[in-house]
Amino acid sequence: GSRCHPQIPQGLSMDASKKVDLKIIIIGALGVGKTSLLHQYVHRTFYEDYRTTLGASILTKVLAVDSTPLKLQIWDTGGQERFRSMVSTFYKGSDGCMLAFDVTDRESFEALDNWRDDFLDKVIPREQDFPMVVLGNKIDLSDRQVPKETASAWCKDKDIPYFEVSAKNNINVAEAFETLAKQALSTYKGIFESYLTDSIKLTPNDKPKQSCC
Repeated sequence: GSRCHPQIPQGLSMDASKKVDLKIIIIGALGVGKTSLLHQYVHRTFYEDYRTTLGASILTKVLAVDSTPLKLQIWDTGGQERFRSMVSTFYKGSDGCMLAFDVTDRESFEALDNWRDDFLDKVIPREQDFPMVVLGNKIDLSDRQVPKETASAWCKDKDIPYFEVSAKNNINVAEAFETLAKQALSTYKGIFESYLTDSIKLTPNDKPKQSCC
């Protein structure tokens, strides 16, 4: 189900026997290979289908991060400008965001700022460091337009992990998704824990005391 931060699903305990559902969304310009990246990660196949994703489609992947079973619900979104307002309705309740561009397409890299701002505008996370990673896809192609240094610098400036990936040759794809899943899980746990301690805090800036055993 959809949930909006900082609400906590009923009866949830952070115990490893309970699966944590996280919603991950992948956004970026048209044609950067978002669908191919997802298929490579979820199905381990290179999906060479050039039909444009209209709206959004959802793929699911189950994995364990630090012995917590996670169910990632990954939303693949259309990159066409005219879908932009529709796509942003899918942002709600996201736990993590992947920003994708194509290293052979300078415009797709230059569009990252817009995609990121649009996303953060709509999501209004409680904390500034919303779980996010950037993927520079198609490093298997030779006609590169965006140097690694340029992309790295943009990401470093915004404190977002950067991955150079190839959906075609399955380079770094799983690593990127798993990094985002880890970030999303720890943010989710943080929200969960602050929700639990809220009721016992006397003043907002009182840190809950570490109890020692």
